[in-house]
Amino acid sequence: MINIVLFGKPGAGKGTQAEFLKGKYNLTHLSTGDIFRFNIKSETELGKLAKSFMDNGDLVPDEVTIKMLQSEVEKNPNSAGFLFDGFPRTLAQAAALDIFLKTKNQKITATVALEADDEILIQRLLERGKTSGRPDDQDEEKIRNRYQEYNEKTAPLMEYYQNQNIFYAVDGIGSIEAITERLSKVIDSL
Repeated sequence: MINIVLFGKPGAGKGTQAEFLKGKYNLTHLSTGDIFRFNIKSETELGKLAKSFMDNGDLVPDEVTIKMLQSEVEKNPNSAGFLFDGFPRTLAQAAALDIFLKTKNQKITATVALEADDEILIQRLLERGKTSGRPDDQDEEKIRNRYQEYNEKTAPLMEYYQNQNIFYAVDGIGSIEAITERLSKVIDSL
């Protein structure tokens, strides 16, 4: 079983690359963004709570995110592996994920970070916001707030996973195909 954590700031291309990775490696793709949107659209209690944070450009609190993610893992007991997209985002989430996976006799195989310059990513999100309808992609101040939260809360995860020798950085700038090739090289070497 292979379990991969895909990192990257909003707009780094995680969703695009996750589509490729899930198919090539037969992984169940667990995107916190997709899980949030499903819960929001379905107007679940967790979805309403998540929406209140997302609309302000804030990250959803750990306990809400963890409950949603655990529920999705439980729905896929026969999966060949999981691709965690947008989770964990904090050290507390990483520890909770490790503990949860251990109860399933599993662990994280690798963490891969798509790295890109903030200014390039901001322009990507503003373009996406023109068609996505997502309010958090239409306001540069909210985007910058998301990046500040990412830097403060998520960046420390790099050291957490580096200490486990399972962290890999991949250049997230270039054509989709070039980035996909870089990701494949990392995963195929595991």
